[in-house]
Amino acid sequence: MIDIWQPSGEVRLVAGTPPGGGQDRPARALLGILERHGLVAAPLRLVNIPGKGGGNAWDHLREHPGDAHIVAINSPTVLTNRMLGVSDYDHAALTPLANLYTEYLVFAVRADSPIATPEDILRRFAADTRGLPIAYATAVGNMNHIALAEVIGHAGGDIAALNATVFDSARHACTHALDGKAEMVVVTATSTVPELTAGTLRAIAVSAPTRLSGLFAAAPTWRETGVDCVTGTWRGVIGPAGLDAAQIAFWDRALTAATATQEWQDELAGRHWTPTFMTSAATRAFLDEQRVSIGGALKTLRLIG
Repeated sequence: MIDIWQPSGEVRLVAGTPPGGGQDRPARALLGILERHGLVAAPLRLVNIPGKGGGNAWDHLREHPGDAHIVAINSPTVLTNRMLGVSDYDHAALTPLANLYTEYLVFAVRADSPIATPEDILRRFAADTRGLPIAYATAVGNMNHIALAEVIGHAGGDIAALNATVFDSARHACTHALDGKAEMVVVTATSTVPELTAGTLRAIAVSAPTRLSGLFAAAPTWRETGVDCVTGTWRGVIGPAGLDAAQIAFWDRALTAATATQEWQDELAGRHWTPTFMTSAATRAFLDEQRVSIGGALKTLRLIG
């Protein structure tokens, strides 16, 4: 039986986006549950290190090999950054600890936009791909970019002509669209909840396998429209390289317990997150598979050879 390591000082959970961003939200929710349920017997602190689609946070992990006191939120950019030359490593150079959930994407427009249906988006992309300016987060080649490529490809548009501005936070992408600098925003669904509630944005389509609930209930899936676009951003937890079996066992136990709480289940439902929890070993195998499938998608995008 493996002895379980225990922290001897402050534990830091790093989010690679600014406060309110896509990695910050799960970090805050998870940290709160770990604290309230006493699952980590040490002080806990959230640290935001935005940039490179989360890459700056994972760079920070690389500065602390073998230190299980520092973990970060993980996302597909840990794979795409290496493929695109943004970094020289991926998950294999770190220690995957868990996968938490999958977050599907929404294609949304301003309330006054003439775009009203998914078919309108397809027609615009087919007629003039560059003529439909997009805002998305958080990095070139991420799942938002891949979803856009799938939709443009179905429309018969020119994927290479995509006219997009990329932001470190989905909140900034939404603001860009509201300011009239983009006609459409493609971000994780929960990122648009404030604007959908205020009526300043409208959800046109989602990349989920089935319709989302609540504010998104009227937005069809791309699959309903005949487009093979079921694409989501998974979020997990990853640690530095060189964590040993006892340290991994600690995080397996803590994260399994945290995600089993009713608070976490309520968080998932409230934010339209789909539970896809895996512990460390399963997460490493999952990321190995994702490396292959995402690499194929980036070839379609003509971002890699």
